[in-house]
Amino acid sequence: MRISTGMIFDAGVSTINRQTGSLLHLQQQVANGRRMLSPSDDPVSAARALEVTQSKDIVAQFSENHNNATSALGLEEAQLSSASDLLAKIRELAVQGGNTTLSSSDRRAITFELRARFDEMIGIANASDGSGQYLFSGFMGSTKPFGGTVEDILSGNEIGYQGDDGQRRLQVSPTRFLEISDSGNEVFKRIRDGNGYFVTNYTATNAGTGVIDAGSITDPAKWNALATKKYSINFSIDNVAVPPVTYYDIVDTDPASASFGNSLLTGAPPANGASPLAPPTAASGLRVYQTGQPIMLRSQGTEPAFDFGGNIVVAGEPASGDSFTIAPSSSQSVFATIGKLIGAMEGATTGSSASTALLANDIGFALTNLDQATDNILRVRAQLGARMGEIDSLSSVSEDLNLQYQQTLSQLQDLDYAQAISDLTRKQTDLQAAQQSFVKMSQLSLFNYI
Repeated sequence: MRISTGMIFDAGVSTINRQTGSLLHLQQQVANGRRMLSPSDDPVSAARALEVTQSKDIVAQFSENHNNATSALGLEEAQLSSASDLLAKIRELAVQGGNTTLSSSDRRAITFELRARFDEMIGIANASDGSGQYLFSGFMGSTKPFGGTVEDILSGNEIGYQGDDGQRRLQVSPTRFLEISDSGNEVFKRIRDGNGYFVTNYTATNAGTGVIDAGSITDPAKWNALATKKYSINFSIDNVAVPPVTYYDIVDTDPASASFGNSLLTGAPPANGASPLAPPTAASGLRVYQTGQPIMLRSQGTEPAFDFGGNIVVAGEPASGDSFTIAPSSSQSVFATIGKLIGAMEGATTGSSASTALLANDIGFALTNLDQATDNILRVRAQLGARMGEIDSLSSVSEDLNLQYQQTLSQLQDLDYAQAISDLTRKQTDLQAAQQSFVKMSQLSLFNYI
């Protein structure tokens, strides 16, 4: 094969260019710290790196959602903590207002503060997140959830709720949408009154000093199984006995009941078609009342069989004809509880033992309902805590995933500097050898010897 001078020069330049390009590529890898400068360097690894990068970006988005969810739940927790503290303060005022030694002006000063606390509770229920979204309005974030005043409660109305029952949610993992809000209905309005099973009350015509408690349930299954859940505890006094003896009867007052109007203790209507019996005696089938002792809501001795699974306690001295009622528990808003407390204290007169007893009953009912409201808020706060704990767990998982993805990307993309520096040195030597050999080859001409 005939080798021309042009072929020698072309081959030499081509080799030098190829060595220079290879050296430049290595230098760029070292400068960027990346093994792959373009997908063509390693198509398989480049495709895998793209998948890992996309997964890493998704985890980063979830991490941002975790922060947003934590912020939203933290705002709600702060408001509910304030509500709990406020209810504790209102409870203190209620207990203080029940002090029989207070004057009318002292009690009026307490009601002024209670009105301010009522407005403060409305403010908490209408709290926003700083961007115009109300915390407790459900999906209707731009709608102010509550509106009203104490006067609405005192006139027999409720504080209206303008939101809905929705819970805003945020995706915090590929399969988990976490609730980051609670509706005002669940937090402030749907609160069981009384003891959660039944609510006690007094008759407005009571003239004695009897004060009833909220009652207690020892066997919820028995109470829940009752078809009839409305009763009255009626008191009567045998003034002939020395000393006089107070009796009580338990009467079914549910119009839908087959035993409506009948005594549970005797199985028959009270004497004269009404209760209390006139006059009661030890043989009348009624029970003897003892102040402060539990009134067992179940049959005793030879009484017709019944069992409500609970009891109530009445303290004081009821007058003949006084009556207390038992009715199924329903929902009452925290605003109604505070408003009714204000109404009871503003309308209270303590000039007689009977009026003092009525105020004591009202305050007792308010304290019970305030405790129910506090328990309801604690329940919601417990749910918030569970959600925040879940976010912490998911954040920990996201951090682990992010580290794994970063390690995988490093294995796919990052440069092995020891190998690269060694290759760079070798390529420099190769280029120098190519350049020097070209100088020698370029001098192989006949003219150099003429």
